[in-house]
Amino acid sequence: MVVHAGTLVFDGDCGFCTRSLGWLRLADRSHRITTVPFQRPGAADLVDATPEQCGVAIRWRGEDGATAAGAEAANAALAVALQRRWPVAVYRRTRRVQDAMYDWVARHRGRLPGMTPWCQTYPADCGRAG
Repeated sequence: MVVHAGTLVFDGDCGFCTRSLGWLRLADRSHRITTVPFQRPGAADLVDATPEQCGVAIRWRGEDGATAAGAEAANAALAVALQRRWPVAVYRRTRRVQDAMYDWVARHRGRLPGMTPWCQTYPADCGRAG
């Protein structure tokens, strides 16, 4: 089963987001997902969004051109990482619950356990001097 590749834009200043990205990258054994901090100049354009929209929720763009945000984006990326369609099918059936959970996590992400944010570890990747 081939699940299309794509690009995930995330908050590189968020330690919780960076930790979550690490889990996704471990699952993505075929390296089908390109991950980009939204702080990198031009990153938002990769997923047809604005930097402000990327600051609110992760953004996804599949190689088929489909875009998604928040919980839907997380499930699209997970489906590609696992090369399985079930994360998207589960999301469609539990959309309200997942969206509410994602929104709560996004609002509180600064208080959730994480690690050193991506942009602190890789400042050049975020368009910042090292």
